[in-house]
Amino acid sequence: VQLVESGGGLVQPGGSLRLSCLASGFTFRDYVMRWYRQAPGKERELVASINGIGGSTNYADSVKGRFTISTDNARNTVTLQMNSLKPEDTAVYFCNFYRRVFARNYWGQGTQVTVSS
Repeated sequence: VQLVESGGGLVQPGGSLRLSCLASGFTFRDYVMRWYRQAPGKERELVASINGIGGSTNYADSVKGRFTISTDNARNTVTLQMNSLKPEDTAVYFCNFYRRVFARNYWGQGTQVTVSS
């Protein structure tokens, strides 16, 4: 099993980025899929999650209305669309799959997002 993130980079405030997590070896309905982020000197925080069964989503208050998490089962991909980016969104973003039945986490390597003028 493997998670590989892509799509990070440098963007100006107010801009958009689309992060992708390519998931190999996973059956999406068995997992909760999440995006976390970690800024320098801060703890890792949950940004968004989507349930593999039913597709219900949840967002951190700081990103509600700006970020959207979605899945493309045919392409084995979890996507985080980030709009209206702010400097405080700067962080390394990590894809996470959580398998409920075993309470086990899987992590990607992370992708850097920098919001700066």
